[in-house]
Amino acid sequence: MLLSFKRAGILAAALLAGCSSTTFESAWKAPDAGPLAYSGRKVAAIFVSSNESTRRVAEDTLAREITKRGAQGVAAYTLLSPADLKDKEKARDKLLKAGCAGAVMMRVTGKEQQIRATPAAWTGPGYASFSGYSDWGWDEVYEPGYLSTDTIVSIETLVYSLDKDKLVWAGTSETFNPSQTEAFVEDLADSAAEQLKKDGLIR
Repeated sequence: MLLSFKRAGILAAALLAGCSSTTFESAWKAPDAGPLAYSGRKVAAIFVSSNESTRRVAEDTLAREITKRGAQGVAAYTLLSPADLKDKEKARDKLLKAGCAGAVMMRVTGKEQQIRATPAAWTGPGYASFSGYSDWGWDEVYEPGYLSTDTIVSIETLVYSLDKDKLVWAGTSETFNPSQTEAFVEDLADSAAEQLKKDGLIR
């Protein structure tokens, strides 16, 4: 499967860095949305997952990232059960009663794998004579080509104003070769924050 030029560039950067890499493919903000006034206020961190262990690790990580940026991040699992998340009105009511002014929600919307081929190659100095080969030709090594698999995870990130019961911002992103949940969410939160800055919602 062929990568787009944008994807190929991001994938190359991720490979060179040896870590995951997230980029936002699209973003939207409410026409009347201004800078988010959540400094010092509670903001719920919600990560939608059928795996409760994954959800807890992700929400703890996201809550820490929210706190780093001036608000008071609260992992939603401390307030909402999995059943609560399926009832929007009940979930919002519980979050408001807990003092949450806003909420950041993330959920995986897709996952795909792509095969990447690395061609075979000779490495080391060349040689044009037997004497040259005898001196340093043994350093020449043939590296066979190989195939590797890259994982691409698509995420939807939503920012809500709970007191106004309104979606303020939405973005879709892709992460190449995500590692453990904590590092994945940290990378995603950093990229989301950069996009929110570009859109004028946070400083």
